[in-house]
Amino acid sequence: MSTENPPRPAGACQPRRPRADRARQVADVLRQQVLSEVYGPRPLPHEEVLAEEFGESRNTIREALDLLRTEGLVRRVPGSGTLVVAEKVPHGLNRLMGLAETLHEHGEVTNEVRSFGPVRAPGPVARRLRLPDGADVVYVERVRRLNGLPLSLDLTYLAPDIGAALDAEDLVHQDVFQLIEEVAGQPLGSADITLEAVNADAHSATVLEVPRGGALLMLERLTTLADGRPVDLEYVRFRGDRITMQGRLLRSAL
Repeated sequence: MSTENPPRPAGACQPRRPRADRARQVADVLRQQVLSEVYGPRPLPHEEVLAEEFGESRNTIREALDLLRTEGLVRRVPGSGTLVVAEKVPHGLNRLMGLAETLHEHGEVTNEVRSFGPVRAPGPVARRLRLPDGADVVYVERVRRLNGLPLSLDLTYLAPDIGAALDAEDLVHQDVFQLIEEVAGQPLGSADITLEAVNADAHSATVLEVPRGGALLMLERLTTLADGRPVDLEYVRFRGDRITMQGRLLRSAL
């Protein structure tokens, strides 16, 4: 006789999950609704309506809304209900574009150049850019703002021939991708990216105006020209409360 647990009969009651788990599940769905501007300037539906829609108790709905309030996405206004107060801007991952190109519909992106000049490339950076050990690269540190509010801290290593043709003023007014294409005389080809969560160190926290230790989105991106030569290695820290990464993935034949 099999020692495995027998299948649960149809219609059998499932163990009741903790309310905190169910609230988190509701919050995940509501968060996407908020970020997709489903509600626009209108208040979120009343707790009773949400409870019926999700098949949950009002206490579970309140707990889910508390999670969104803690994230700074909504706030409770007496007499008005729960309102959306924080807007995240979408950053697409389908195309290789600079920040100003990506967010042009959402306002003005401005650049503050905090550091610019040649430095000796750390070994891992030199290898990623296919440069000999000890080679110089051009290092750029910028704070990017959207409509005056800090959005990202960009640390960039440029191939020496590309960086030498630029100056700090160029980087104030243009995306680095456009500048690279102008200098190289050819378009960019592709980029390898890694996206992960990191904690804000003291420097990043000060520059981006977030609490030290707060969560940031870190995008590492190695960009190549159309001919395959890597020319730009970036480490971009985004404020997670002001941006959301979006993309469309296709499943190819295996």
